[in-house]
Amino acid sequence: MQASSHESRLMFHHSADQLQELCQQAINKARKQGASSVEIDISESAGQNVQVRQQNVEHIEYQQDKSLDVTVYVGQAKGRASTADFSNKAIDEVIGAALNIARFTAQDDCAGLADAALLAMEFGDTESFFPWRLSADEAIEIGKKTEQAALDTDERIKNSEGAEVQTDHYQFVYANSNDFCAYQRGSRHSISCSVVAADASGMQRDYWYDLARDARDLADAEIIGQTAATRTVRRLDSRSVATGKYPVIFDTTIAGSLIGHLVGALSGSALYRQTSFLVDSLGKQIMAPWVCLTEKPHVKKALASTYFDAEGVATHERTVINEGSVAGYFLGSYSARKLGMRTTGNAGGVHNLYLNHTHASQDDLLKTMGTGLLVTELMGQGVNAITGDYSRGAAGFWVENGVIAYPVEGITIASRLQEMFMAMVGAADDALKRSTHKVGSILIDNMTIAGA
Repeated sequence: MQASSHESRLMFHHSADQLQELCQQAINKARKQGASSVEIDISESAGQNVQVRQQNVEHIEYQQDKSLDVTVYVGQAKGRASTADFSNKAIDEVIGAALNIARFTAQDDCAGLADAALLAMEFGDTESFFPWRLSADEAIEIGKKTEQAALDTDERIKNSEGAEVQTDHYQFVYANSNDFCAYQRGSRHSISCSVVAADASGMQRDYWYDLARDARDLADAEIIGQTAATRTVRRLDSRSVATGKYPVIFDTTIAGSLIGHLVGALSGSALYRQTSFLVDSLGKQIMAPWVCLTEKPHVKKALASTYFDAEGVATHERTVINEGSVAGYFLGSYSARKLGMRTTGNAGGVHNLYLNHTHASQDDLLKTMGTGLLVTELMGQGVNAITGDYSRGAAGFWVENGVIAYPVEGITIASRLQEMFMAMVGAADDALKRSTHKVGSILIDNMTIAGA
């Protein structure tokens, strides 16, 4: 079951009511000092990080943070300042600092709070907060168990970069002078492991991890360790491939990066600055006709669920890509005004994207591809958001007749995102539970591979 308010109070130094009261006090003070409008973000977090390596404790770290961010508008001139001190004196000082910034900032017709009519009025339970009261000793034991499972999986596992167990809990309030005030809390917990394998061909490293709101949803520690070891061993004896044009499958672990580039290109700041290769793309086909991408902000336990965005705007399920055509952008209030449009409730980020699938599994996708490259790792930052040019180092597996033949490394894959999106042949129903966005393995029909 989800945590009670009492449990939340024990986890943090402030209750939800106290945070909301601090926000209201700050808004009132800012208005009295001359702000036309105000918005307040106040947050608190607590967590623990334990790392084990070679069955010894590498480090134990406890984290407790808090922050109060004040944004004021004098007319349509904006000022922002923050503090980690919640005392009355500190709040007065940070408000003064924000007002001073605003008074020296030019007026901006697009600046200001989100339209009051768009603010969230209903707040459902996204089941996002599950405290994991893990002692350091318990975390150490989980870390040792994870690492030992990896070391015991295969005799070719020769070294370990360690296993890590993390807990993270947070709460925050967003409020503004349009009488909006909303509280949210969440948790994220993870277990990870990284090991090194070696044989006559050389050495390879790989890892695995799991991440969830609720620790009970995490994979067993032994499975995480075994998966890390298996992924590492299968990379031994990697080789290159002949340079040429081949179909490429982006494994589910990295396929989300393609959708990430899409999100960046359809985001308001890139669009109004005209630094995107998808400027003026609304209503136009930019992807293969089978592609549908949906934003689902209210999925329970999902990592990016919320009923309101960073400006308090209500979030709604919507289609972003419909049969390959752009059905919507990702906009906050400022970028929407710059574009003469309406905010889509994406101030602060995107909320749980779901890509439809055409194949039941990655194996089915491999059979469709026949011969080509399965990419499991990408390196470098060779993506140009303005032109869409794409060139990145890669590693993975060469596939022949729909079956993995051998591991591959030391290659580069290249194309243009515009062409890659249109050349999407299909996607597998293998999206990872731990992913913020549910994107399975993706098959691209044709890319240039530079190898031996």
